[in-house]
Amino acid sequence: MTVSYVEREGASPETLAFYDKAEDRFQALLNIFKVFGHQPEYGTVFTDLIMAILKDGEIDWLTKELLILKATQGNDCQYCVVQHERLCDMLGMAADKVADLDGDKYKTSPHFTDGEKALLDYTVQIGKDANRVPKELWDRLHKHWTEPQIVDATFVITVYIAVSKFGDALGVELEPMFDGVKPVLT
Repeated sequence: MTVSYVEREGASPETLAFYDKAEDRFQALLNIFKVFGHQPEYGTVFTDLIMAILKDGEIDWLTKELLILKATQGNDCQYCVVQHERLCDMLGMAADKVADLDGDKYKTSPHFTDGEKALLDYTVQIGKDANRVPKELWDRLHKHWTEPQIVDATFVITVYIAVSKFGDALGVELEPMFDGVKPVLT
């Protein structure tokens, strides 16, 4: 770890407010939130942003989790992958579907719809070069998704690319409750 976690006993009232919100939602105060104890204003914004994403929106929460896993796996963020594999399990996503997100397996997996495959290709493309999304991929996206859904997906993908970079840059470690947990996605 490169910065300390701000624990509850050393937190300001502003920090405690977003800690309470995060802990209520996730049944634990995760380390990614504790680093924001150093910047409570950002912590409040981050907590609200994550809460806005992790629910049904233009696209459903499970589809968002597919995108989050693919985006964070692409950045080799073990912290994010382990956290979101757990969420997928809690939300009822089949373990085989999660496993088929690894590499290019999703492209031929029977667990994904053509629309999901298009979104996963889009996730990979954004991770490589967001400026060069091919027309063929745009056509596939528009065939299966509305423009509000595409905007929702793009926001989820790009936010979680940033979250994974933020957490990794600061060396955020998995919480003790995840000791010994090996991610399915590598």
